[in-house]
Amino acid sequence: MATADLAVPPADGLRRDFLQAMSLAACTVAVVTTDGPAGRFGVTVSAMSSVSADGPAPTLLVCVHHLSPAAAAILANGAFCVNVLRDDQSAVSDAFAGRGPVPGGDKFAAAAWTPGAVGAPRIAGALAWFDCRLAAGERVGTHHVLFGAVAAIGTAGPGAPLLYANRGYGTPVPLPQTALGA
Repeated sequence: MATADLAVPPADGLRRDFLQAMSLAACTVAVVTTDGPAGRFGVTVSAMSSVSADGPAPTLLVCVHHLSPAAAAILANGAFCVNVLRDDQSAVSDAFAGRGPVPGGDKFAAAAWTPGAVGAPRIAGALAWFDCRLAAGERVGTHHVLFGAVAAIGTAGPGAPLLYANRGYGTPVPLPQTALGA
């Protein structure tokens, strides 16, 4: 299978159109954290996906910009936690995205947290969390695609995820039954 040369940047118009079209795709917001010999880091991501529930361990992936200190730390620490934020945690998302003031310059002061099964911080009150051991990673364009073998999972009970679409935060709204064809 032939692949495009991802080292060559797309034409300005194509890049602009790509970013505009991708802004229309609603994404769940998560904070990916790590801790270990390379340090404690966290970053907000909207590129997170299930890969497989089968095999030796369930697997997911996250995409982290190659210039993010969190990417290098995850690769060195070999473990991370994906914290799926609930719809009232946009301030936590902003802190880990580098938007707005952060108390004392420490992103982790934006929320309570506890260490998880793989040593990565779990954000208190997150809708769900996935403790992962790094299974594989590959640089694609400007991002590292990091595959995590899930070691532990938890949920905080009922709630709605924080979404990002149209360059802003939102929450899912259930469709009326008539819209579902009932």
